[in-house]
Amino acid sequence: MSATPETPRSPSRPTVTEREARQVAEAAREQDWRKPSFAKELFLGRFRLDLVHPHPLPAREDAERGEEFLAKLRDFCETRIDGALIDREARIPDEVVTGLKELGAFGMKIDTKYGGLGLTQVYYNKALALVGSASPAIGALLSAHQSIGVPQPLKMFGSQEQKDTFLPRCARTDISAFLLTEPDVGSDPARLATTAVPDHEGSYVLDGVKLWTTNGVVADLLVVMARVPKSEGHRGGITAFVVEADSEGVTVENRNAFMGLRGLENGVTRFHRVRVPAAHRIGEEGQGLKIALTTLNTGRLSLPAMCVGAGKWCLKIAREWSAAREQWGKPVALHEAVGSKIAFIAATTFALEAVLDLSSQMADENRNDIRIEAALAKLYGSEMAWLMADELVQIRGGRGFETADSLRERGERAVPAEQILRDLRINRIFEGSTEIMHLLIAREAVDAHLSVAGDLIDPGKPLGDKARAGANAGVFYAKWLPRLVAGPGQLPGTYGEFKHGTDLSPHLRYVERASRRLARSTFYAMSRWQGRMETKQGFLGRIVDIGAELFAMSAACVRAELLRTRGENGREAYQLADAFCRQSRVRVEELFDRLWTNTDDIDRKVVKGVLSGTYTWLEQGVVDPSGDGPWIADAAPGPSTHENRHRPIR
Repeated sequence: MSATPETPRSPSRPTVTEREARQVAEAAREQDWRKPSFAKELFLGRFRLDLVHPHPLPAREDAERGEEFLAKLRDFCETRIDGALIDREARIPDEVVTGLKELGAFGMKIDTKYGGLGLTQVYYNKALALVGSASPAIGALLSAHQSIGVPQPLKMFGSQEQKDTFLPRCARTDISAFLLTEPDVGSDPARLATTAVPDHEGSYVLDGVKLWTTNGVVADLLVVMARVPKSEGHRGGITAFVVEADSEGVTVENRNAFMGLRGLENGVTRFHRVRVPAAHRIGEEGQGLKIALTTLNTGRLSLPAMCVGAGKWCLKIAREWSAAREQWGKPVALHEAVGSKIAFIAATTFALEAVLDLSSQMADENRNDIRIEAALAKLYGSEMAWLMADELVQIRGGRGFETADSLRERGERAVPAEQILRDLRINRIFEGSTEIMHLLIAREAVDAHLSVAGDLIDPGKPLGDKARAGANAGVFYAKWLPRLVAGPGQLPGTYGEFKHGTDLSPHLRYVERASRRLARSTFYAMSRWQGRMETKQGFLGRIVDIGAELFAMSAACVRAELLRTRGENGREAYQLADAFCRQSRVRVEELFDRLWTNTDDIDRKVVKGVLSGTYTWLEQGVVDPSGDGPWIADAAPGPSTHENRHRPIR
């Protein structure tokens, strides 16, 4: 129902300084490292191959259960899903969603005692890669529901009563969504404006607007992050709630449309005086952001899963097309300009799957802290999948730019290369943009330094704290720095067990040396810039990208050895790992050079000039086709003036 139009509302968003915003984010971090982390050690110059090799494997019963479901899901994808129809009509048919519910796909990660399938992270990812290849929109639907929607935060932080109440619904009948982002709040949750005010009846009253609510248009249950005001008996802070989507005062005001993932049920949701029982609060007041970030640690692995699926499909199409298409008397694949692109797709797909499976199996075993590994998998997977799809479009030429429907209409194979490029683009933004992921991973990568020297480089700390930090830092670096001078990577015979025809041991020795070099570079940068280190985002991004490449090289070598020992295409796996490592080493050396030889300083000057209007003359000679309206829509609390677009699927 539409309400009577009101005069425009003025925003009531909290005003915070940059320092306050950083403090909120820092408080939400997992502060402790209770378990070892391969990637964390890598950034510290310690190549702990023993943490990932031999490659961990799923239990036999987990693998059997997973393979059984994958067979059913493959049949469903091949017979019930029309990806072209979903992209064309921008909607997943209700009967497809209902069929997925009946198949149990909405309960893949939910324990069997709640009616779910109880799949491991490894097989959940394999399922997402499979269904995402049929329709990326369906992959996003299932991932948002289980990776960040109601099931995951309840699994980690929910009470037993909440699990008993909501998990059976999520396993079979209900769709869930995760609501954090607001029109003027993305990766800066300190400015969150949605409020949850306690009332005298033991409930909370929600008011606010959430943007880009994936699954929000069709969801039955919502995880909502809102700010509880501090008051007597309430510690306050950002808090997580489970909200029934059909509650009075919940309005889906818009179903958003995008360049890709056109079947995505993503919208704008307004809360106006929505009453939520205290029993629906997840965790304690003030724990909401920590719950969100912890949920994402493992939830981020769903995105690289679909990136791996995209890489496999790109490789298949590149192989088939490049063998059939001839130019100048031979298949285009045999021309070096095209062949190098195919080699990149093949080697990178192998490495991405290695990173994903290794990270997922470590998550299943719960013996390592994988917060950095999962973040690296998301960052690296989303960036490399986009490059692979772009190369496929280039290999296909004009046919890559042409739509599948157009190809079909003129009698050729309907290959949706342009669609996969559109669909993959959002992965560089979803669940933490590439830029934010760089900063998040960099913060974890330098955690050991900040733990001992943070007060020393913090301009706000008193001299007494700085003195103590200086003493602690002296002890730490006296032990740590000498270990970065030499290591196993300088011994010719190290990692000799990775030599079987193709020799991968030189690549692992390179990773060990590069890890120490990376740690030395980070230390030098902290010594040089101290408290200004956090502003050197270009430098930090390159540090993280080097770490991502080293992690991928390690995973590729370990996976190749696993496949060899199991008699599963070992020789070919070694060849692919070798090719990937050689390609990766070229990128790593370029990144190391760009740590100190770059255009960061002049870029900052140009940016200031752009913002001050110095270069507006450069914008002349064009027309702006953009429509009118504010850059950011009004999101002040109040009753909705829109028709409710909520469309639950029964």
